[in-house]
Amino acid sequence: MKPVPTGARGESDLKVAFEHTLTHHDAALPPVFSTPHMIGLMEVAAFRALQPYCEGDEITVGTAINIEHRAATGVGALVKAQATLESANGRFYVFRVSARDDNQEIGSGTVTRALVSLGKFMQRVAKSST
Repeated sequence: MKPVPTGARGESDLKVAFEHTLTHHDAALPPVFSTPHMIGLMEVAAFRALQPYCEGDEITVGTAINIEHRAATGVGALVKAQATLESANGRFYVFRVSARDDNQEIGSGTVTRALVSLGKFMQRVAKSST
């Protein structure tokens, strides 16, 4: 991996559809953007921040999350996630992440990603699937 400067940034956005809501998983829950989908959007933003620095078959995978989901967002809203690299320790990268809809910040926290070889990673996945 090429050196990654502190402050490297990535973004990701998503227009909330029914399949991104709690109701999609259980009709008893409200039709609001789910926390797992928000975290996924944050993970993609962090992935995008690092990907330009990867070489060969290198990618990054999520290893830790610490997120607060503070506000509800409904179907049709555009949610934008942003990730900013705070620190690196060997192959681990810690990002400050946030997500906003058109009106407010809906969540924030940290996401940690690790550098891996895609080929080796997929070999481990195949072994664990048998």
